[in-house]
Amino acid sequence: MPVLTRTEGPICIITLDREAKRNAINAEMTESIDAALNEFEDDDTLRVAIVTGGPNVFCAGTDIAEGSGTPTKRGGLYGIIERHASKPVIAAVEGMALGGGFEIALSCDLIVAASDARFGLPEVRRGLVATSSGMFRAPRALPLNVARELLLTGDPIDAERAEGLGLVNRLAEPGGAVDAAIELAERIILNAPTSIGQTLGVIDAIYTDADGKGWDATRSALKVIVASEDRHEGVKAFFEKRVPIWPGR
Repeated sequence: MPVLTRTEGPICIITLDREAKRNAINAEMTESIDAALNEFEDDDTLRVAIVTGGPNVFCAGTDIAEGSGTPTKRGGLYGIIERHASKPVIAAVEGMALGGGFEIALSCDLIVAASDARFGLPEVRRGLVATSSGMFRAPRALPLNVARELLLTGDPIDAERAEGLGLVNRLAEPGGAVDAAIELAERIILNAPTSIGQTLGVIDAIYTDADGKGWDATRSALKVIVASEDRHEGVKAFFEKRVPIWPGR
């Protein structure tokens, strides 16, 4: 299985386990992430989930060769991006969280990161756009001009800068992101489950309309991108391991 789960008391730890592919999301991973989070949500003994990619890489986004599969009923893209959870989910990031990997982290309620982690949205380098919520959630989680910088340059930012900007809740030593996330989860589970659930519900309701507009705008952009020669050239150059020659159309 490309996703592993374990529990520590009321904490569920979900680990993406496709390191040879930098945890890039294919159809099997989407289904496995969805199943793990469904099980977490449906188990009343579990209070907080931690999503991690293991000690070396969080996630490099969609597997460009295979695609990420069909969005799931409860989780949407990747089985997590469009999920409305009533219990907190923490991203514990080691290494790279790029493209869809960063968008997975943005879909979580809190982010803990190793000090050498990196966050980025490099889609424009492939003639693509961030179609899994990055174009509207990055400007929500970061200052607008910083979000523009990530989306327009494709350059990543490091975890220390991300923490200073308020994106990352806790910094950890390299290799310590999961332990730091567990410590944060333990703070959460001291509190009333009903209060936590209602708080998350209110926050979710506030952004539901904004997310709807974001998805509509993203779908419109995707139609243009799918038909563009730039997309074809960007993906072709990626597989040929060369610099793209952009047609500009």
